Amino acid sequence: MSDVFFELNFAVAMQTLRVGGVPEHFNLPWKLSNDYGLFASKDIDFQWTYYNAGTGAMVNALKNDELDVAILLTEGAVSAIINGLDAKIIKQYISSPLIWGIHTGPDSALENVGQCEGKKYAISRFGSGSHLMAMIDAEIRGKNIKKDDFVLVENMSGALPSLQNQQSDVFFWEKYTTKPTVDRGELKRIGEFITPWPCFQIVATDKVLKEKGQAIDDMLDIINFACKQFMRADNSIDMLLANFDMQPEDALNWFYSTEWNTDFRISEKVLENVMFSLNKIGSIKASVKPESLLAGPAVLA
Repeated sequence: MSDVFFELNFAVAMQTLRVGGVPEHFNLPWKLSNDYGLFASKDIDFQWTYYNAGTGAMVNALKNDELDVAILLTEGAVSAIINGLDAKIIKQYISSPLIWGIHTGPDSALENVGQCEGKKYAISRFGSGSHLMAMIDAEIRGKNIKKDDFVLVENMSGALPSLQNQQSDVFFWEKYTTKPTVDRGELKRIGEFITPWPCFQIVATDKVLKEKGQAIDDMLDIINFACKQFMRADNSIDMLLANFDMQPEDALNWFYSTEWNTDFRISEKVLENVMFSLNKIGSIKASVKPESLLAGPAVLA
């Protein structure tokens, strides 16, 4: 009786990961990783969606099982998780702070942020960075913004006519994203606010962490590698200019003020600082243990 050998061909099952982020310069390493096939090389079916409305919209997408992973502003991520989002921070993405531009309409009489008390604040939605940062800035200055003072505008496209028609007066948005509109005279920048902590975290739902843990780990290893390469590459500025509406000087200034995180450490003190500020503005009712916000390879430092 002869031996019979069977050649078994196992097709590797691709793991789909639905990932979202804002259409800003920070997320170029994700696009490059996908363009160069790095995710596919690890059998990840990488599906990226840009969210013009920012962190608040992505929090809703995570809640509604429309996303598995999102790159969220730190304050929005912490607030959402404490307030019931079934997700965890799995990695700090950007270690440097965000520089927010404080804007108003071109014909507004406002000249500085000290004149904004009692004015209408345009925000993408409640729980977004434009909402939370406006409140944190006001709290630091000893001021208060009432809920009725916020005007929902969804995104930059909604903010422009709202500010230009003076339906709202003030708008917080990332400085370099809005700079082309300022340069064209469509908005006026009356100040800046620097986030008092690292600006972006990568957040994954509890469901995807349970079901696709290995794919998540592989994805994070890839993005760590891509961020290292992007920070070192000779043509990083050229890639920024090719993908975003930026002037060369702005691309240089932004690139050299931005640091991508390339390990899995997250400062315990940073998370405590964020919760302290969110508590003061009433975005959360109480702080939690920092480790309860984390999962996956993320570790406290």
